Amino acid sequence: MSFQGNFDQLWELVSSHYHGGPYSIHGPEHWARVLKNGLRIAKHTDANEWVVRLFALFHDSCRVNDGSDPEHGFRGAEFARELRGEQFTLSDDDFDLLYYACQWHTDQKHHDDPTIGTCWDADRMDLGRVATTPDAEYMSTEAGKKAADAGTTNVLI
Repeated sequence: MSFQGNFDQLWELVSSHYHGGPYSIHGPEHWARVLKNGLRIAKHTDANEWVVRLFALFHDSCRVNDGSDPEHGFRGAEFARELRGEQFTLSDDDFDLLYYACQWHTDQKHHDDPTIGTCWDADRMDLGRVATTPDAEYMSTEAGKKAADAGTTNVLI
């Protein structure tokens, strides 16, 4: 396993850093749903579950607002880089996946890597929070497509 650290403490640290309000559509409640979605999808892909967990935590952690914020993925990836080595460890290859997934999660449509695809699908499965129905066309994994077509990740259990 490439991750070492206390994930619960890391979650608390990143949550305390988050600038959004308690009802932000991109805040910790969203991250928790992305985590749940990601772990469900990962059961059907070859995704690295630790990268999926860390993606859920960092991908929107550095947003400055709930509107347009095109650099938030990059800032989240950089925040993960700042905490790596002090708050958690992750192999270089796995960190590269995490960084890429965070940086490009809103700017790219699909990815063939099962870990990156699982991360992006997990985030897109939570679009209901902004009154948008997840669309299989924007999913990277077969599991994500199946969940979007069914309207829930529960189909994957």
